[in-house]
Amino acid sequence: MGLKQGWKFCAACGILIVKIQETRVEPMKMLQYTFKTDTLFKMLFIKHCDLLQKLIAVLMGIPFESITDFHVQNGELSPATLMDKFCRLDINMRVNGQLVDLEVQVCNEGDYIERVMFYWAMDFSSAIPSGGRYADLPRTIVLSIMDFSLFDCAEYHSFFQPLEVNRHELMSDKMGFHFFELPKLPGEIDGSDMLSLWLALFNASTEEDLEKIKALEVPEMEQAIDAYYTITASEEFREIARMRERACHNEASALYAAREEGIAEGIERGIEKDITKGAFNNMLESIRNIMDGLNLPIDQAMNLLKVPETDRLKCKEMLQPQ
Repeated sequence: MGLKQGWKFCAACGILIVKIQETRVEPMKMLQYTFKTDTLFKMLFIKHCDLLQKLIAVLMGIPFESITDFHVQNGELSPATLMDKFCRLDINMRVNGQLVDLEVQVCNEGDYIERVMFYWAMDFSSAIPSGGRYADLPRTIVLSIMDFSLFDCAEYHSFFQPLEVNRHELMSDKMGFHFFELPKLPGEIDGSDMLSLWLALFNASTEEDLEKIKALEVPEMEQAIDAYYTITASEEFREIARMRERACHNEASALYAAREEGIAEGIERGIEKDITKGAFNNMLESIRNIMDGLNLPIDQAMNLLKVPETDRLKCKEMLQPQ
């Protein structure tokens, strides 16, 4: 609800009468799926490769016209992949001879940097053919859009490469990590800054957010938002989303049942403390996977798992970044 002020003048008494009227303010409509939803993210940019190419150019800080070779290497969305609750729905590409991996990460699981380095190493090492030369290994770049703060800085974009610690001499340009921290984006959207515009699109959580971006009349943003509404309304996407959601629900049910069974067995054997500790860690892992897979806030994920009230505060302390 809001307040609206009106007035009228009483000629008989010479008094200005102010009238306050109550008005209804419509709540912002939350998006069921956002650009951070892994299934939507991958399906949209695979179907609209021209948009993906424009996004990659902006994230890498290179002119769009400079991209002469562009190929997506993992464009499939197979049922087996969708039903694997631990599967990364990233987009792996070759861009002008470089390996580029783009992913969106919703939940900070505490070991994210190590995970990113591990997947970088897998991509880099697997790029050399049998009998090939080390010198032929391609430049391999990770682009990570994160829905949490990771570094102790004000900037929302960080780029890392291996440097000598004293001279800051670059050891090799074949390793690079771009991190984009969405919570650090400025409140006002700059229509002339394509990087902040693309990231604002990923950060949008309401229909009003999308309308504000579209109102800037930037062609890439209008195309991306139109593609968003087209895809989310399609039966193909809804089936994919149902499969992904089913995998997360199955995991939640299995882990919850294992937790209850583990506690009961622990009580029976007289080792309740150890079992409860293990079950609590399993529950934390389950909450993380549901938050990540279904793009849910922590409270909704805990509701889905039926986490006891006595455990909820500790779960939040363990899972939410400080």
